[in-house]
Amino acid sequence: MSQTGSHYTVLARRFRPQAFADVVGQQHIATALQNAIRSDRVAHAYLFTGARGVGKTSMARILAKALNCPNANDGVPCNDCDICDGISTGSDVDILEIDGASNRGIDDIRSLRANVTIKSMRTPYKIYIIDEVHMLTREAFNALLKTLEEPPEKVKFVFCTTEPNKVPDTILSRCQRFDFSTIDTANITIRLEQIAEAEGFEVEPEAIELVARRAAGSMRDSQSLFDQVLAFGDDHVSAQDVHRLLGTADDERLIAMFDALSSRQQDVALRELDQAVSGGVQLSEFVDQLIHYTRDLMVLATGAHDVALLSVSSLRRDHLQQQAELWGLNTVLAVIQILSETKTRMFRASYGRALVESALIRISLLEDLQTIVSYIETLKSGTLGELSSAPKLVASSASAPPQKKTVDKPAEDERSSLTEELAPGLSVDEKPDTNRSVDQKSDSGVIKSGQQKAESLQNRPEQIEGEQFSHVVSVPFQPGMERELLEEIQSYIEDNVSQHLRNAALAISGPNELDLTFNRSYNFSKSYCERPEIQNRLTLLLRKITGKSIRIVLHSRSDDSSEMDIRKPVTKNQAVTTPIADDPFLEQAKTVFQAKQIKVEPLES
Repeated sequence: MSQTGSHYTVLARRFRPQAFADVVGQQHIATALQNAIRSDRVAHAYLFTGARGVGKTSMARILAKALNCPNANDGVPCNDCDICDGISTGSDVDILEIDGASNRGIDDIRSLRANVTIKSMRTPYKIYIIDEVHMLTREAFNALLKTLEEPPEKVKFVFCTTEPNKVPDTILSRCQRFDFSTIDTANITIRLEQIAEAEGFEVEPEAIELVARRAAGSMRDSQSLFDQVLAFGDDHVSAQDVHRLLGTADDERLIAMFDALSSRQQDVALRELDQAVSGGVQLSEFVDQLIHYTRDLMVLATGAHDVALLSVSSLRRDHLQQQAELWGLNTVLAVIQILSETKTRMFRASYGRALVESALIRISLLEDLQTIVSYIETLKSGTLGELSSAPKLVASSASAPPQKKTVDKPAEDERSSLTEELAPGLSVDEKPDTNRSVDQKSDSGVIKSGQQKAESLQNRPEQIEGEQFSHVVSVPFQPGMERELLEEIQSYIEDNVSQHLRNAALAISGPNELDLTFNRSYNFSKSYCERPEIQNRLTLLLRKITGKSIRIVLHSRSDDSSEMDIRKPVTKNQAVTTPIADDPFLEQAKTVFQAKQIKVEPLES
């Protein structure tokens, strides 16, 4: 190392920019200030805002040198005279640098106001640089207002802050504000390469890129970290040296981890985690790397190929592109959510490794969400035929394949549309055969007794949702059969659902509609039956029992209504047997929907 012992100073101080052209990534601000000096339009107060380590204080010192250097040429200080040296080291008596965090009270500002009228000793301008100005108290800001609005001639103020939102508007309105942006990774890399060459070190480009990415846009952070790396390594610094120092995993391990997750190899993923931790990788840092890696996959999945990667070297972009295409954008977003939740939960947990391992397992179990989204869109569009070659989303019974009926094409399309409306999620092949007769219920054992059904359902509660409904109809769906229908439902459904149904009055109000009416005192039972999973189970169960796609409608009524009696169901439309003359349109509708005539009402003229 070129400088050791008492002569050694940190890189961030030795390589601090000394002129406007040396400030990396802030050329727009440097140009504006230099032009103001050239045209003698320098404001009396400036506010420099931005993240830490992006050059705010350095720019303030350069401005002070450009205004006071006797040898300045076109706004560029010479950096050789005593004044430039004093300002660079912070020892000039006319350039006062004040720490706003430790000099934040009203007494400190009163002292500033008392001294601001004292003329500078050897420079044309007296300049106050207040760092972290947002830390001043409200009273201190109020005391500063008058002096800031009408400062003495040849006095300039430069305020630096990372949180401009905490500075009062009364101060902001009296300053010219410049916002410093974070520094691009490529610019930080170039600067670090210059420092390595000046210090006489041989550093691998990948190692410099690691340090630049880790700095997250802060030049000072990158220089401090690079100083640590140079002290840690020998004359030759490799990427592995940087990873060991930072406690991070290398690019190959991250890629292997996500290859294992995308291929659902849980054992390989856990093995990679174990080897990383055993090799000195910090668990929290590793989770951060996984999040940044998933962010890179998200960027590539959207097609933003020009955006820089944050997790691995740009040389690995092609491999990440393949992983992004394999997973798809929706799955990648789900992975980010899992990892971010895990990172939050690790903050106060003493079992961080278990949380990370469970997160990896959850990620490996993710389905292809992009494919599922396309299935949903296809179902919404009504083109169910396109899913015939795709895996079914609804479980079906392999032992009872659905029977296909020969029906005219228009009628089949009408029934498909009706089935999709009343029972969404069922494929075309799962439509019930409503031509089966009630008389088919016999001693053959196809229909079990109520007790046997309840025991069978209790042992296999998922059977209802997977039924193909290929067995016979047990209860006809027509007015007057409400009590039998309720008993049949209760023989299949769980006890907790059955108990809530006892609080409702059943009414068959149409050829494919069942009303459940609750008194207001049973609002909890009504809310319970309104849950989507309960509605779905009841719909499937009614289809099993009646052979029809039934729409369930829930109602409530005031408690002062006549007492409900399930044995005397309330029906909106009683069956009407009045014959009607042959109507071709009505006959066709009855054929298409396999409907029965319920009620006939003459139209008023």
